[in-house]
Amino acid sequence: MSEILTKELVVAAGTARTKEDAIREAGALLVASGAVAPAYVDAMLERERTVSTYMGSYLAIPHGTNESKESIKHSAVSLVRYENPIDWGRGEVRVVVGISGLNNEHLGILSKIAIIFSDPVEAQKMVDATTVDELFELLESVNAE
Repeated sequence: MSEILTKELVVAAGTARTKEDAIREAGALLVASGAVAPAYVDAMLERERTVSTYMGSYLAIPHGTNESKESIKHSAVSLVRYENPIDWGRGEVRVVVGISGLNNEHLGILSKIAIIFSDPVEAQKMVDATTVDELFELLESVNAE
């Protein structure tokens, strides 16, 4: 099994300016890594239309619908950080973490991310980080068993 998060899945300066484009940007990383089929990105957008993935602390965690499970080839996490906040409807987002979880692995991944972002100091470190290496180090715990 490959790592869930690799440096190739981390972008320190995202280019999206809207929620939809940010979801596409995080999803494109998952597609490029071979973790998901392109249809999964559409499912990420569909989920967002029905349930917001805004989590607070400048974080959103878009992921696909239950119906999109067949589009997942392996579990992966993408991370895109934005210098300027993106309006997510319920709050501003600076960090978008895209998730694809094979066989319900997304639940454990979500739990690990929630632990990091529930600590205001750690959440601020993520917002303040400006390099791929810094961001990877902060979120690397998702790779631990």
